[in-house]
Amino acid sequence: MSPQAGRMQQLWRQLPFFVWLIALWMLLWGQFTVVAFVTGLLAAIFVTRIFRLPPVELSGRVNIWHGLVFVVEFVAALVIGSLTVAWQVLDFRRQPGAAIIAVQLRTDDDLIMTHVAVTASLIPGSLILEADRDRRILYLHIIGVRSAEAVEKQRAGVLRWEKRIVMAVGSRAQVVKVRDAAAPASTGGRS
Repeated sequence: MSPQAGRMQQLWRQLPFFVWLIALWMLLWGQFTVVAFVTGLLAAIFVTRIFRLPPVELSGRVNIWHGLVFVVEFVAALVIGSLTVAWQVLDFRRQPGAAIIAVQLRTDDDLIMTHVAVTASLIPGSLILEADRDRRILYLHIIGVRSAEAVEKQRAGVLRWEKRIVMAVGSRAQVVKVRDAAAPASTGGRS
């Protein structure tokens, strides 16, 4: 393979990341206009050329259905989380309670871990404090928990986000790993 062909192949592999940078720029500005697109394009070119990061290895697999399910659940979680946090702030009868929890992820992929961390942090009521890359553990600060059962519910919620993300953009091996990890929990009588 010629060097030119290798560069073109690398550019095509990085195209989804490049498009994501442009979309992120437009979301940050809250505008979906031609000007926002062009400035996002310029920002993406600047970021990718000045800050030479190692190439992001994508799985090459995108499942539109699972991606749509992720987006719908994420939007619902944003609304529910916002209402829950607002209620906790306005409920003067009791403190909402808080906890720091550790969640052991099932997949061994930096990009999936990052997506899970960002997703968990964007939902009101939770915030990523630390990500232990070597052990694949996310540490979250959660508000609105008062019992061990509530902590486990939050932990299961983060693992559900991991599963949704893997089902949408993970490799086939990651999908199998997440499904296998979820199988014993579903046969244990819990729903």
